[in-house]
Amino acid sequence: MAIDPEQARDATTILDAVRRAARQEQFLEVVTPEEAHRRFEIGIDRSVLGPESLPLAAILGRVLAADIIAPVDAPPFDRSNVDGFAVRAVDTILASGSAPRRLTLNAEVIACGTAPSVEVKPGTATAIATGGVIPRGADAVVMIEQTELIEEEISPAIDLRRAAASGQFISYAGSDIARGETLLRKGTPIGSREIGMLAACGFAAIEVVRRPRVAVLSTGDELVEPGQPLHPGGVYDSNGAIIAAAIVEAGGEPVPFGAFPDEETALELAMRTALQSCDIVVLSGGTSKGAGDLSHRIVSRLGKPGILVHGVALKPGKPLCLAAIGDKPLIVLPGFPTSAIFTFHAFVAPLIRARAGLSPEAAKAVTARVPVRIASELGREEFVLVSLVAGSDGLIAFPTGKGSGAVTAFAQADGFLAIDALAASLDADTAAEVTLIGDEARAPALVIMGSHDVALDVVVGALAECGFHSRAIAVGSLGGVHAARRGECDVAPVHLVDPATGIYNKHLLTPGLALVPGWRRMQGFVFRPGDTRFQDRSADAALKAALADPAVLMVNRNTGSGTRVLVDGLLRGLRPAGYANQPRSHNAVAAAIAQNRADWGIAIEPVARMYGLGFLPIAPEYYDFLLIEARRARPAVQAFLDALRDETVRARIRALGMEPADQASI
Repeated sequence: MAIDPEQARDATTILDAVRRAARQEQFLEVVTPEEAHRRFEIGIDRSVLGPESLPLAAILGRVLAADIIAPVDAPPFDRSNVDGFAVRAVDTILASGSAPRRLTLNAEVIACGTAPSVEVKPGTATAIATGGVIPRGADAVVMIEQTELIEEEISPAIDLRRAAASGQFISYAGSDIARGETLLRKGTPIGSREIGMLAACGFAAIEVVRRPRVAVLSTGDELVEPGQPLHPGGVYDSNGAIIAAAIVEAGGEPVPFGAFPDEETALELAMRTALQSCDIVVLSGGTSKGAGDLSHRIVSRLGKPGILVHGVALKPGKPLCLAAIGDKPLIVLPGFPTSAIFTFHAFVAPLIRARAGLSPEAAKAVTARVPVRIASELGREEFVLVSLVAGSDGLIAFPTGKGSGAVTAFAQADGFLAIDALAASLDADTAAEVTLIGDEARAPALVIMGSHDVALDVVVGALAECGFHSRAIAVGSLGGVHAARRGECDVAPVHLVDPATGIYNKHLLTPGLALVPGWRRMQGFVFRPGDTRFQDRSADAALKAALADPAVLMVNRNTGSGTRVLVDGLLRGLRPAGYANQPRSHNAVAAAIAQNRADWGIAIEPVARMYGLGFLPIAPEYYDFLLIEARRARPAVQAFLDALRDETVRARIRALGMEPADQASI
């Protein structure tokens, strides 16, 4: 019987297809996971995408595209932390339950949002609500529970049963956020706490890193869209939904293209369209080179460099195909859902996070040593926010030290620890479990503890650009000295003058510490422009005029600060009005003067200029760094020293009004 030629050709075609399937020539080359990662990382662009401006309501989960500089102070004025009475601390000395101090109440009640108009004179007090502006003359607040109302014939008074310390229950202007400081740094992931900080500074919109647009395609004759009836041999396309959701979790923006049958022309057109409109293209299915699979053939002709990996020694995930078309990554995941999602998290999710500016995922809790005693209130379980740094014997958790009203407390903490309700304290050197805030548990490469300065932000920013994560903890010059001597930091910024010699910082050196010159900043007499008591005088003449006028009110600085040493040296034992008012920063001093709550103080010139205040120079101050010699060779420490020598960094420091030290001395 004669054989039909057409039937013969069909039979031959079928046999050839059977032979190709039987040979199982499935992969171009199976490589190790390490080799696959290496090829993929060097073959594609992993840089952070450009910025886009979005309103605050739309930036949750995004990443900052640029440093954020605080345009205002938070709080913008000295405010009360409790309901009570604004007083002069000196008027409360020796007050007790058996011998209360009586203070006459001023004819004013300071509520939130109202400006005080009556000065707190000696022997008087003013009723104030939580959040109220501290009036002129007051330097402390006492809680209402510590007082008893006395109905006097002329005016009411209070009997105070407990003495108050200067600064008690006061949040000073700029104590949370200081105008001009780097509020948030480029690359910071934005959560609710960061949004709170931005809102507290008045920002309505912020530039964030654009999310990578990721095209999601599925391929296979067997695929059926969810909601449609299944045909014989069909399966629902679950990969498209799974991968789209995983893209969102990784920080990307999925662009669904749908499911395509194994039809070469339509699939190629969809892939080319996806490459034109998206940053990354992800397919699932069609990677095994088996019968009917064609994704790899299309990828191989889309453009150079083409397929980087086709086959990885993974179980599951062996059929993975990794490619680059121009500067666009293209990934073809295995068709089985388990294999697809496994390989997605291993290869695609890190790429999406990198392009979105996000850091790799990390653990949720760590054990760290707490180096200081933390007092706690009996009867309450207390949660303490901590910053983590690396010590010689593991992680060290430092309490952040900011109060409950500070919006930056969470943003500057890595996590928190709990103190049991039955414990009066957590003892120093206790090992505690720290619950992490967010997903990152990365100790900084460089720890800076001591006095803060706005120019220090420039150096820290230069380190960040070099890939070094640093942590700056403001504890004051003396706190930095102690931290350096205990080995709890790498670098300690200090500006303390030796009263005996008048030389800055050299007297702080002990064995194992070196002094690295930083920059010089001018300290001087700060006052409101146009104040004839100080305008156009020398600093000495202005000080004499201030001390001679009992109506002139000063604002001091806290004990332990370098500026306080200068102030006490100038006053030579005198205690003028306002001396007990001791905020902890130059910003708070300037804010008190600018807002007419004080008339003069000592601060650095850049801060005076920032607040539009008058400035009379007194003496240069040297802001230097104590360095632990044993850590000098560390890469992050070397990068810090290089930054101090870098001309770009030095120019930025000069622009802030400081004068960097001679390079040869660094």
